[in-house]
Amino acid sequence: MWSNTPLVVAVAIPELPLEEPVLVFTIALAVFLVGPLLVRRLGQPGIIGIVLFGAILGPGGTGLVAHSDAIVLLGEVGLIYLLFTVGLELDLRQFSEDPGSAALFGLVSFGLPFVVGTIVAMALLGLDRLSALLLAAVFASHTLLAYPIVNRYDVTRNRAVTAVFGGILFTDTLALFVLALVRSAAEAGLTASVVVEKIVALGVLLAGTWFVVPPIARRFFQNFSEESYFEFLFVTVVFFGAASAATLLDVAPILGAFVGGLALNRLIPEGGTLLSRIEFAGNAFFIPFFLLHVGMFVDATVIFQGRRTLEVAAVIVGVMIALKWLAAWLVARVKGYTADERDVMFGLSIGQAAAALAITLIGFEVGLFDAAILNAVVLMLIVSAVLSPWVTKRAGQRLALAEAVEPDDGALGDPRILLPISYAADRQRQLLEMALLLKDDERERPIHTLTVVQPARRGSPDRTVDEAYDDLEELTAVGSEAEVPVDPEIRVNHNPASGIVRGAVEVQADLLLLGWDAQRSIGQRLFGSVIDQVLARTTDPVMVARLGHPVNTTDRLFVVLPDGIDHHEGFFESVALLKRLADRLGAPVTVLAVGGSAHQYERLFDLVEPELDAEFRELSSWRALHSRLEDDATANDLVSVISSRPGSVGWHDELRELPSRLAELPPASFVLLHPREDDPEYDRQFLRFK
Repeated sequence: MWSNTPLVVAVAIPELPLEEPVLVFTIALAVFLVGPLLVRRLGQPGIIGIVLFGAILGPGGTGLVAHSDAIVLLGEVGLIYLLFTVGLELDLRQFSEDPGSAALFGLVSFGLPFVVGTIVAMALLGLDRLSALLLAAVFASHTLLAYPIVNRYDVTRNRAVTAVFGGILFTDTLALFVLALVRSAAEAGLTASVVVEKIVALGVLLAGTWFVVPPIARRFFQNFSEESYFEFLFVTVVFFGAASAATLLDVAPILGAFVGGLALNRLIPEGGTLLSRIEFAGNAFFIPFFLLHVGMFVDATVIFQGRRTLEVAAVIVGVMIALKWLAAWLVARVKGYTADERDVMFGLSIGQAAAALAITLIGFEVGLFDAAILNAVVLMLIVSAVLSPWVTKRAGQRLALAEAVEPDDGALGDPRILLPISYAADRQRQLLEMALLLKDDERERPIHTLTVVQPARRGSPDRTVDEAYDDLEELTAVGSEAEVPVDPEIRVNHNPASGIVRGAVEVQADLLLLGWDAQRSIGQRLFGSVIDQVLARTTDPVMVARLGHPVNTTDRLFVVLPDGIDHHEGFFESVALLKRLADRLGAPVTVLAVGGSAHQYERLFDLVEPELDAEFRELSSWRALHSRLEDDATANDLVSVISSRPGSVGWHDELRELPSRLAELPPASFVLLHPREDDPEYDRQFLRFK
């Protein structure tokens, strides 16, 4: 007989703060996921989000999660891992190209803030000598937060930028050495014998790691390269071994990890699978636990209980900015750098993250820093995370625009075009017809049509794949009518953007042609649309089209050129594509230069095949552009815009909303061409001598 007794499920309500390992681990992983996503939407580095969430959840905030021994342990491991990756990712090649400039900038950029900062910390903040020395070392170092910006502007080979890249070897090494010295002095006093002892210990650590690790690592990689997880385990043993050796020598273990990273620097190539695994493990797990660990030390109530935190933060930020600028000015004056180069050096050197956080945390744990200083350093990180990219972006853009364009000869061949097809999209035939117009007369290479099938979206995967093939066969028939081979491709992937980018790599595409439906869901606004994700994941040229009329009925082609786009590394290839499109359409061309020189663009257009007559007009602003298109463009015109990716040369914030504005204009047909990134030599092959 079945019992009529109701089933009761007992639910244990955990007590606060949470200490149960599974719950704490789950919350930590959720923070690692959500924190960076939220702050990146605000244009800030992801590390800020994890630190802030740690402060909110920790004892100094809501007290939801206990600062348990497990978090402390993983935080210490993450700290060592972080400093190892700093040493591993330093560009020693940049240092070797001009060691004199790197040494000069590194020593000046560290020395000025360190010496003056120590005096100011003692005089204004009332710190004792050891605490002042350690606090000065915090902001005397720097982290290349703004590296992606100079990389996007293609100025990483500039003499001033290479000096900063090489100089970080000196600033971080000296800052970590000061940490080791101050830790020992806190126990035995700052005497000459302590200084000599630490110098000898550092020499032994450097010599032992530098001469022992590389030969062993080279032999290991030669014999065990087929087992990737053995390589990863070997690397972790090496840098934790170096950290342990530093501990035995009574210097900071993070200094040992940093030296271990330097020793393996040349043996782990950039872009290799081993480095990818190291970065993945660090960025996804170990380093976030360190950031969470730091955030839990932060006590927000200290800020509101008195002015101490704000006063310390103001002194730190003020001294750092002033002295980093003075260091950049002195080096620029000695080396004869331009004002833009000086400002780039300044912008790069005021970034603070890895070394500053590491030194501050250890200083707090050994009792040299109080909660006010820890909070102040976190505020400094937030300020530098905003200021460093802003300064670097402004100066880097001016530096990129100052470089002259060097023409070469060549012509646009038959591009490999990838045309992603959405099974919910219409007007795919019009996109295919546009792709046909971009092919050359020989039409030897096929157009690759691609559908990315999401397994969980509808039905079974097999049935969805069959439906996708049916859709692609219709476009294949259209290509056959035009005597152009069309190769259908199917990818099964939960992320459409990832499937598109992988497909582009597999077919070696020269151009991606995407359609735009002018609609964005809530999820797309948070995580970015498929187009946004594709642009972020590929450096190939991407053409985004919204066609309101058959492209072959186009009466006139407008070409919109943002100010500075002529200095973009993919400019000439983009011009070649648009000139071919206009030539095939037989449509007159009107070039609208927003904020630039019409005469300059006319000269540059004349360098690119095919020969084509065009009208060039200068417009003073984006508002003038909208007015001009409203007045002159008709329903059968096509508006094309050469739009760089965000942060690249020629980018303007107005370009972000331009597609939506163009969709409201009478033509309703436009093309946004995002040029190729990071390959200026490839771009110059599309030029010809006149």
